[in-house]
Amino acid sequence: MILDLLRHGETEQGGGLRGSLDDALTDNGWAQMREAVGEGGPWQVLVSSPLQRCARFADELGVRLGLPVQREADLQELHFGEWEGRSALQIMQTQADELGRFWADPYAYTPPGGEPVSAFEQRVLAGIERLRSLHAGKRVLLVTHGGVMRLLLARARGLPREQLLQVEVGHGALVQLELTGERLREEV
Repeated sequence: MILDLLRHGETEQGGGLRGSLDDALTDNGWAQMREAVGEGGPWQVLVSSPLQRCARFADELGVRLGLPVQREADLQELHFGEWEGRSALQIMQTQADELGRFWADPYAYTPPGGEPVSAFEQRVLAGIERLRSLHAGKRVLLVTHGGVMRLLLARARGLPREQLLQVEVGHGALVQLELTGERLREEV
């Protein structure tokens, strides 16, 4: 299976840890995503996180391409608990040590009330395995989030877990992975 990953564009609430917050895209965010898929494809399957910053664009693209959109809750963003909606600067003002521990090894420190990254990883990988079993041999576009893409790219690149948050994924980024059996490989 060829898996193209598209990160949602800029959101109305701006930066910070958006996680499970259901922000809408800005006009610029819509433009970022439209530009990213302009030369992409052709896709046979269209899958989206259920959060509106992904799903609304996927719905628009599905109409344009004549493809139904499959919603996949397991492929939505990490839940950041009490840190949701806050910027790194805001968190540093009261929880600098905790934020530092999270940045140093997100598997070893979970934000207060948040989803452990190990559970997030299991959830995402289960969602990807479902896609692979349903759509083997097809080219799939997954409209998703930065955290999901970082996780999958880190695995494809063979990075140690401590480097997860060092993987750069901009708004509207489109990258391609190939799934062969249990193996993920990034296509450059």
